[in-house]
Amino acid sequence: MRLQRRSFLQSAICGSPILSSVINKENLIASNGIGQTHFAPKAKRVIFLFMTGGVSHVDTFDPKPALTRDHGKEIKADHPEIKDRPGYERIFLKKPQWEFQPYGQSGTEVSQLFPYVAQCVDDIAMIRSMHTSHSNHYNATLGMHTGSFSFSRPSIGSWVTHGLGTENRDLPNFMVIAPQQTYAGTQVYSSDFLPARCQGTLVIPGREPIRNIQPRITTAEQKEQINLLKAINNLYLADRNHDTRLSAQNSMMDTAFGMQTAVPDAFNFSQESEQTLKLYGVEPGKTTGFGWQCLAARRLIERGVEFVELIDTGSSGNWDAHGDMMTHVSLAKNVDQPIAALLKDLKRSGLLSETLVVWTTEFGRTPFNSSADAKGREHHPWAFTSWMAGAGVKPGIVHGATDEHGLRATDDPVHVHDFHATILHLMGFDHEKLTYRHAGRDYRLTDVHGTVVKSLLS
Repeated sequence: MRLQRRSFLQSAICGSPILSSVINKENLIASNGIGQTHFAPKAKRVIFLFMTGGVSHVDTFDPKPALTRDHGKEIKADHPEIKDRPGYERIFLKKPQWEFQPYGQSGTEVSQLFPYVAQCVDDIAMIRSMHTSHSNHYNATLGMHTGSFSFSRPSIGSWVTHGLGTENRDLPNFMVIAPQQTYAGTQVYSSDFLPARCQGTLVIPGREPIRNIQPRITTAEQKEQINLLKAINNLYLADRNHDTRLSAQNSMMDTAFGMQTAVPDAFNFSQESEQTLKLYGVEPGKTTGFGWQCLAARRLIERGVEFVELIDTGSSGNWDAHGDMMTHVSLAKNVDQPIAALLKDLKRSGLLSETLVVWTTEFGRTPFNSSADAKGREHHPWAFTSWMAGAGVKPGIVHGATDEHGLRATDDPVHVHDFHATILHLMGFDHEKLTYRHAGRDYRLTDVHGTVVKSLLS
């Protein structure tokens, strides 16, 4: 077996923490592409807030007076997704169940469901013309996270971390905080064919957010084991540099070692002031809830994590309101104060100027139903609302619009691919150039689509 010079040196001195650290860091930079953005980024990190289940745009962030005016009016089911669906031979407009009013200097209208977020509209770019390519939860959730609506592909968090790399040796660079899995399961944070180091790390709120973090042997014993494993791995890798799983295992052993100290510190909220805990709605000692997730996100980005996703899959269920729209009340109450707290806290500390905060769901909900007095709303891929705030985002604006009843995105529509292209742009990447060679072709997050929404940029 041919032993390359670097591999030989690295395995030979693996017992020397200083020299081993230098070589490991050199390899990490070479393989991770640290700082290799295509142009100067506006944002250094992302906090991605995903409301699973499909939030009703016409009841939250997209006011439609005409929908109230025309409540009960029958409209023609001329679209295949409607007319071919059982129970939709006839459809009737259904009015919003909550009032809207303007907020802030921008005058952006928000419904009564989000009174706290409404106070932050002057920092938010509201996108009322979102649309997607599938009406099923699994496919739409997959699409929102990976750009693919049918096949497993790397998630947006994996693409960002692949492009940025990391010098953070104590925490994973892509972390996902969720009480439960959402639709599409682990695929929403999977690295798929990207290097294994780009895989998201799942954090489950509770007393032990990341399991098995407490060491069971001494530090000296751990170092001996790690160095031995690295020496063996490097001998194997001498002629197999393409094996990203083994390369990732080498670097992840260092990360896992550092996590034993960094993780307990990151999730130790006793260091936070009473004022901060109250802002997020977190009771002292509490380790669950969306407020806990939001505060954890702030603490993680402070420690160098570059992509944090928060998934709202709490005990109150999700936003899939087929049976009764009134479930939106408890769901909104669960996330409204914490999200506003996160925006205010980031702004207060100066972190908002370099952090991109993204709020979205997989699709909207129908402005109609099979009867006007139906309590719920169905899946609606043709129109929904998302928003962005923070680094590089033009604050206090509304981009795009739906028609008078909220049926379709009509003015400046933004597809999921455009949404992704814009996020990558803010992180310093040309979405057409951030590619990875796999199975004989170059892949990218936006596939062969996507246009940066320049009107959202400051």
